[in-house]
Amino acid sequence: MGTIILFYSLLFLVAFLYSSVGHGGASGYLALMALFSISPEVMKPTALLLNLFVSLTSFIQFYRGRHFNWKIFLPFAIASIPMAYVGGLITINGDIYKKVLGILLIVPIIRFLFFANIKEGELKKSNPYLSLLIGAAIGFLSGLIGIGGGIILSPVLLLLKWTDMKRTAAISALL
Repeated sequence: MGTIILFYSLLFLVAFLYSSVGHGGASGYLALMALFSISPEVMKPTALLLNLFVSLTSFIQFYRGRHFNWKIFLPFAIASIPMAYVGGLITINGDIYKKVLGILLIVPIIRFLFFANIKEGELKKSNPYLSLLIGAAIGFLSGLIGIGGGIILSPVLLLLKWTDMKRTAAISALL
């Protein structure tokens, strides 16, 4: 009984922390479920459902704050949505699943540890063709692993200097 209470308390904390930066928290839910030895077959759909609810709530708040940019968002969404479906159709071995998940979680860690925050004057114009390509890759990986694309997209947007932190959070919350 104590383990269940601990699990749900940590789940709520993960949702709260991720939503504050525009993410749904699927990567956090997956890491938490892996620590509590939940099977990959249960992890993927559960993380997706929780991610949808939390990221929608986060998106609404950033949208109301006028931080959302449709021009940057649309190419990513156009490519990522169908590819997420394709990735979701594929079932991979539990060991491979956890390794791919681990690699994808390293990307945002590297960005936040080794690259400075973007200032408004440093922003560059987005490239819609590159956005389509990146969106397709993010969508496929997101569907394959069962995480929202925002955790992968956020560091990409910031590394390419296409958005600042708040716009990144708004865009990644909806993707």
